[in-house]
Amino acid sequence: MRRLFSSLCLALAIAPLLLSACDGGSDGIDPVQGRLLFLRRSSGAYDIRVPSPDTSPPFTVSNFFEWDAAPQWSPDGTKIAFYADRLFNIENRDDDVDVYVMNADGSNLVQLTENDVPDAFPVWSQDSTQIAFYSERDGDGDIYVMNVDGSDVRRLTSETGVDVPYQWSADGSRILFGSNRSGDFDVMVMDADGANVEKLAGGKGNAFSASWSADESKIVYTSDAPGNLDIFLMAADGSNKINMTQSPLADEDPIWAPDNRRIAFVSQRDGNREVYVMDTVLSYLTRVTSTPRDDVQPSWSPLGVQLAFISLRDFNNELYLSNVEGGAFTRVTEDPGWESMPAFSPDGTRVAFASTRDRRRDIYSVDANAGGFVRLTNDEETVSRVLAAGR
Repeated sequence: MRRLFSSLCLALAIAPLLLSACDGGSDGIDPVQGRLLFLRRSSGAYDIRVPSPDTSPPFTVSNFFEWDAAPQWSPDGTKIAFYADRLFNIENRDDDVDVYVMNADGSNLVQLTENDVPDAFPVWSQDSTQIAFYSERDGDGDIYVMNVDGSDVRRLTSETGVDVPYQWSADGSRILFGSNRSGDFDVMVMDADGANVEKLAGGKGNAFSASWSADESKIVYTSDAPGNLDIFLMAADGSNKINMTQSPLADEDPIWAPDNRRIAFVSQRDGNREVYVMDTVLSYLTRVTSTPRDDVQPSWSPLGVQLAFISLRDFNNELYLSNVEGGAFTRVTEDPGWESMPAFSPDGTRVAFASTRDRRRDIYSVDANAGGFVRLTNDEETVSRVLAAGR
């Protein structure tokens, strides 16, 4: 079947398997515009990138693609949505990802989508009753919405190119999303039924990784318009765009603190990727991490007093917690696997994350204060398939 993911490279962590769309063991770049690109990483996980329209490098849409990946807590804290490739087929390499949901304790796991094409990137509505997601079921990479039980699937976008959901508004009336329908990736917004699409940022270079502040008065996003990646701030209507970082090296992956004022982001300004916090009113910058190796994927606690992040400081991607001033670091995990994508529960008591421990890629949660891991998924079938194939 023809894949609109024009390069879907799924390498398994337990074997050096790299599919033909990638060039050897290096990152592959898809020359076809308008489609997502999956790239292999040395960790066995993946970056998801969109090729640039010129000769510049592709830019990242999402990091660390895995079998069970990207846990997303429902706003009411009762469920976790994620996307996964649980039916990897070595014989014909006809693999895809689907959206799943489970209770916060890992019980009642339900597969919400089932297609021969990718369904991914679930985003919860604020009332926890609906999920927006990316799908290629109708030929393009578009945004769909479904009820939390997988019923009443509606297609919201139908333009040529890739549309990826970012965030619902608090009242459920609008969806913030990214699209490359114009050639470059832009920040856009639409009504929750797909009507009244409006472009907020882009047009000169790529603009992506956007999110509303908690009061929805401002939007933060990443742009390569200055010639490198910088963090921009704008009003919710797209006006008053300000480059907040202006660094000659990459600043990316901004996320809002609950106070509508601070953002955490990842910067290479000191030679490797570190976590920073910026006060967007005073432009005051705090370097949270300082190690010779990468610290990435920051996640705010609901009260805005802690950050969860992933660090390679011990030569392995591990989960850490820190206060926002850059002290009181707590190493949460210590195992041979690679941790990724931490997310605080809405009440701040637990952190969900993906992990490759036990030779699988599953989702775990841990008490943010007392420790104690809970394995939420257990994808035995994927490993059984690989081992049976002699990989």
